[in-house]
Amino acid sequence: MSECNTSCSCSASTPVTKASEMPSKNKAIYRIENMDCPTEEALIRKKLASVSGIESLDFNLMQRMLTVGHNLNSLDAIESALGSIGMQAVLQSGETSTKGGSIEPMPKTNWWPLAVAGITATLAEIMELLQLGNQWIVITLVIASIASGGLTTYKKGWIALKNSNLNINALMSIAVTGAMAIGSWPEAAMVMFLFTLAEVIEAKSLDRARNAIRGLLDLTPETATVQQADGSWVLTDVKAIALGALVRVRPGERIALDGILISGNSAVNQAPITGESLPVDKIVGDEVFAGTINQTGSFEYKVTAEATHSTLARIIHAVEAAQGSRAPTQRFVDQFAKIYAPAIFLLAVLVAVLPPLLMAQSWQEWIYKALVMLVIACPCALVISTPVTIVSGLAAAARKGILIKGGAFLEAGRSMKVLALDKTGTLTYGKPAQTDFFVLSGNDKYIHEIAISLAARSDHPVSLAIAHANQEQKNDLKTVDSFEAILGRGVKGVIEGNLYYLGNHRLIEELGLCSDDIENRLLPLEQQGKTAVLLTNQTEVLAIIAVADTVRETSKQAIDELHQLGVTTIMLTGDNQHTAKAIGKQVGVDEIMGNLLPEDKLKIIDSRLKKDPNVKVGMVGDGINDAPALARASIGFAMGAAGTDTAIETADVALMDDDLRKIATFIRLSKSTALILTQNIVLALGIKAIFLVLTFTGQATMWMAVFADMGASLLVVANGLRLLRS
Repeated sequence: MSECNTSCSCSASTPVTKASEMPSKNKAIYRIENMDCPTEEALIRKKLASVSGIESLDFNLMQRMLTVGHNLNSLDAIESALGSIGMQAVLQSGETSTKGGSIEPMPKTNWWPLAVAGITATLAEIMELLQLGNQWIVITLVIASIASGGLTTYKKGWIALKNSNLNINALMSIAVTGAMAIGSWPEAAMVMFLFTLAEVIEAKSLDRARNAIRGLLDLTPETATVQQADGSWVLTDVKAIALGALVRVRPGERIALDGILISGNSAVNQAPITGESLPVDKIVGDEVFAGTINQTGSFEYKVTAEATHSTLARIIHAVEAAQGSRAPTQRFVDQFAKIYAPAIFLLAVLVAVLPPLLMAQSWQEWIYKALVMLVIACPCALVISTPVTIVSGLAAAARKGILIKGGAFLEAGRSMKVLALDKTGTLTYGKPAQTDFFVLSGNDKYIHEIAISLAARSDHPVSLAIAHANQEQKNDLKTVDSFEAILGRGVKGVIEGNLYYLGNHRLIEELGLCSDDIENRLLPLEQQGKTAVLLTNQTEVLAIIAVADTVRETSKQAIDELHQLGVTTIMLTGDNQHTAKAIGKQVGVDEIMGNLLPEDKLKIIDSRLKKDPNVKVGMVGDGINDAPALARASIGFAMGAAGTDTAIETADVALMDDDLRKIATFIRLSKSTALILTQNIVLALGIKAIFLVLTFTGQATMWMAVFADMGASLLVVANGLRLLRS
């Protein structure tokens, strides 16, 4: 049994909401409160198949959303068809907003009808057991119980039967009616009450999985302090704030919109977006994201994305879309359920008819056993186990800053045995940084001042790295006259009447100032993959400065964790082999390949996949330069996707910060998900198998069948939800 039909949580009489206009040219998005499991999906598919002009149907059962692709001028035909089968469809705008979007709270449960059903069913059972009162009093109590708690089930069951659909409502309606027909009146009432109660309990349990991502929505404040044209600051509704607006954030406040910090500085808790456990220091020019928390200082930032297009909104949209996609296990289970339910129904009919006809057995006894089988037969515990588990896994990953684009990729992660990694921006920071500064001649302080004075005049990345590393000496900069950039070699300038050069190895050789001693000093730096910059006057080399793309602190640990999980790592880079080997050795990758063009990376991924089609091959890159290889890989990982539209849209898995260790977390989560999926399938089928045997031996009652089915559903839901706590 499942929350397939939350019979008490919403009214069956709610009409289909009409719309004068379509939300988009060829797409209508409906929220359908009583669409919960594949049996209802099948009912809708069958009904809408008769509506001409419908091109596609996309179901997201966990969020109760139906997207209809069409070429109709009016939505009346769609809405009329949905209404005829009792589907409570509400037309949506199609936008995912930061305050609600397609994720809406469950309607409040009306407990009074359920309470009446329970009390009257219990009284009927007591009177029957103790032989109290007239039989008609018992029958009256039973009818009152079923009327208050089971009419919705009967209505949905009748609709299902009219459309040749054997869903849980149809099976339960037949079972309860059959129980009354053979005189088991109290049992019929109690079975219907327990079924309705189970539906409500399970709906509440499933709500956790359904709304696992909803907590992110509450992270965005509804208002923000915005600067007006006259310079004043006014509290403004977030939805009304335009691009380019200036927003002020005080300590402790949540950031309302994405933007660029333009004044002030602070530490910001970015855990809701990137999963980082520690606050991130923000200075002028840094990005800030909606939903994150300002902790220490006050600052002002310029809005770069509207509420519906913030990084947080894109994360929510991506997770919702992923929830709507079916993982391989779920597709298998859904197909199995299509065969399983009719087969069990046919078996129940044979059980009811054959023993009395062929073996002169009691009709009442075998009809009762058949009815018990119908109660046990509902495949919803099996069917609901997979989406609950997958959605819990996707939500757990999102909370850790890992955005997975579908259940198929979550399942595939456990089979990934090879991972290719780009170097620049992935294993390294992608920005040159000064690593060494050797003074060979002259006063240390003076030589540093000369070097950074020349570097500060250049916009070359290497010069910028030197200037940045020596920021504390920026007040000691000297005046540079006759400054000139030497193409492909470096810069030169006159300081205090002396000509100085700051350039590469080639420049020093051309100046005739290179020597064996200098060569011996440069060789180990170059072997380490560092770029050597030399400061010289007209007669001698004064200093050697080494600059390199530094390795991320987490890269080595990430590679170690991948090795522990049995994953072979390959570094793919366009850098020369010297640099590639230096970085590869430092982080501990298994294979190192340098001097590669984007098409070379694609060929390597392709060859690995062809070598063993059963092995999943992953690729980690920036989502743009490595696009061909990312697209070809079994699973493409985009680094640092926070604030990057392209990465979120193109990658199979987006790591919202730059922490490679999250790939190992992703693999472990994939393995946990696969384990729980297996447990749930075995649990659901095992319980049904046991009670089918008990039914044939005459030991199972309808009460026991309802409890078993309810218990199986609640167990698989609870087991799936464990991923949210991982």
